[in-house]
Amino acid sequence: MAQSANDLHTREYSLPDGRAVISRRVNAPTGAVWSVLADGWMYATWVVGASRIRSVEPEWPNPGSRLQHSFGIWPAVIDDHTEVLTADPGRELLLKARGWPVGEASGSVSPPVTPRTAASSALSKTPPAARESSSPAPPVNS
Repeated sequence: MAQSANDLHTREYSLPDGRAVISRRVNAPTGAVWSVLADGWMYATWVVGASRIRSVEPEWPNPGSRLQHSFGIWPAVIDDHTEVLTADPGRELLLKARGWPVGEASGSVSPPVTPRTAASSALSKTPPAARESSSPAPPVNS
């Protein structure tokens, strides 16, 4: 179902550590929003920079399960994985996305605690606090 501009309310605010929280009301019930998050093959449709999904463990989105993804633009595509840290079905999904040698990041994606209406939900995404790789960059040969 198409959404009118009046249905899409995006709100942003900052956490004390400077990260932004982005919330958006969508014209879909909470169950439909969660079904997209719970389908590992849909990951590249809602994670910025993810270019493809290579495999998804059948246990996704249970804690400890992983999906194998790629990110970047050809020819600079990097293969790595994302792991579910915690999952509260219908409420929150906390992920750790890896992208070696760039680093890794953890971020939370939360459908609402309660639906806004029977047919709409509020979805929040806390962009991850990036952690740079602990490995030093290899020396550049001139």
